[in-house]
Amino acid sequence: MIRIESLAKSFGRNTALSEITLQLSAGQCIALIGPNGSGKTTLLKCILGLVKPSAGEVWVNGIPAAGNWGYREHIGYMPQVGRYPDQMKVRQVLELIRQIRGREAARHTDAGLIGAFGLEEVMSQRMHTLSGGTRQKVSATLAFLFDPPILILDEPTAGLDPVANELLKEKIRRQCERGKLIIITSHILSDLDDVATDVLFLQEGRMQFFKSLASLKEETREDRLSRVIARIMQREKP
Repeated sequence: MIRIESLAKSFGRNTALSEITLQLSAGQCIALIGPNGSGKTTLLKCILGLVKPSAGEVWVNGIPAAGNWGYREHIGYMPQVGRYPDQMKVRQVLELIRQIRGREAARHTDAGLIGAFGLEEVMSQRMHTLSGGTRQKVSATLAFLFDPPILILDEPTAGLDPVANELLKEKIRRQCERGKLIIITSHILSDLDDVATDVLFLQEGRMQFFKSLASLKEETREDRLSRVIARIMQREKP
């Protein structure tokens, strides 16, 4: 679904990504992890067409990302921090996105999270009055709303209460089982244990490894992702 070839990105003298080559397929739920400044957000923005690579190419469903913005209709994106017009009501934000996505996309609306999160009760509230957790629920709902085959979720559980956290993880699991490609970044590795099928680890803009979570657990003899990463990092220390 997504092919990345020799991707690189520099901001002045700072190299954010270097020689990233990947093939990401349907049915994978990929935990994109690494230290702060490792290039995770830059990689996501290159896939989304929000950042222009310095070198290399990205293909989505066989379509080159560069200059072909139509491919983004196949992606549901949840940013780390959702920013919306302060004075718009929740209902208006949802309707605005439906209008932007067009009639065809609206035919495939998945309103499951609206009910699961209880957003019906806040539809008339303006965005600036919402708590951070409720804004996060709106962002999650928008990402899944049009039943896209690809989902990119940047710190999706940040700020969610425990119940909403579990509801969102269950939604992610079901979508992966349906054959969607899901990419998730999170600093809360325990949230990734229950949903990830594969782990992509970046450090200083370079891909350190891209392996299935099952194989990493077998390799390290650890049963939790946080312990898997700790064991690998200890092993690679000089």
